[in-house]
Amino acid sequence: MLIGNVPVAELPQRIGVAYEIERLKDYIARWLEKQNSEVQAPLRWQLLSRPKYFRPLTIFACHYAMTAKPASEILLRSSAALEIFHNVCLVVDDILDGSRSRRGRLTLHCRFGFLPALMVSGYLTAGGFDLVQKDPYSVRLLAELMQRLGVAECTQWRLRRHPLGVEDWRMIAGEDTGSMFEICARLGARNDRLRKFGLLLGLLYHGCDDVGDVRGAVALGGGGEKDVLDGILTLPAALAGRDPKVAALFRQSGKKNYDQLMCALAKVLPEAEDYLDCLAAETREEAMANAIHPEKLLTLIEHTRALSTS
Repeated sequence: MLIGNVPVAELPQRIGVAYEIERLKDYIARWLEKQNSEVQAPLRWQLLSRPKYFRPLTIFACHYAMTAKPASEILLRSSAALEIFHNVCLVVDDILDGSRSRRGRLTLHCRFGFLPALMVSGYLTAGGFDLVQKDPYSVRLLAELMQRLGVAECTQWRLRRHPLGVEDWRMIAGEDTGSMFEICARLGARNDRLRKFGLLLGLLYHGCDDVGDVRGAVALGGGGEKDVLDGILTLPAALAGRDPKVAALFRQSGKKNYDQLMCALAKVLPEAEDYLDCLAAETREEAMANAIHPEKLLTLIEHTRALSTS
């Protein structure tokens, strides 16, 4: 598995937080051992199935962008909670999308059933808050995150098959992936100084994922198929939808118009890549302006930007 053309196992070393990621892995493994035996198998299946730890990695990078002090137990707990909440989102997404596999193995609901998957997602949410119960700052930010993600998903679903523009995409993506990375930045810095950086990094991640999905669908017959069938506003869709004919197809998106829409999305990929280059530059400027030690953040931006072609 690659992140920005770099094997997942190598990315923490490249960023300079390999020790912290190993601490996190050990912490989550020890946390799992303490959980109820009834749900241990699905918990292990979900949390230990080749995780990328990209979001905790962002937390640690933002921490070291502001201080040279070692990552504290508080930061470790909040990173574990954030990773747990991210997995809650993955479980729900997999159920909604009807996905049978993730990270090279069966999704939780396909392996253990729908009811266990839903109950485990609730169990994980409660467990994440329990981890940070003595840290009011993290409790507040993680609660904000879950509420923002809920609103973002509802908004995105309500606006499906609406041929909206790039600014609309930016608003929706900002409250979806953007909010996740924004909270990572705020947890890592323990203040709001890197808040906009996190938001921009999340937008970049989301946009690269959108473009990568289209490339995968064009090349391999997969990847972005579900978004196209559901009429979800992606960056390529926002760009292609400026053509009235494509906009009309998008309003009626589904299996009937799939091939035509995919062709239209593929045509705007060069423009989408240019937009992502500008977004990466904006993210770099934000890092340079607000981080005391921006080097790790600049490396993180570089690898995030490469996601669209990895």
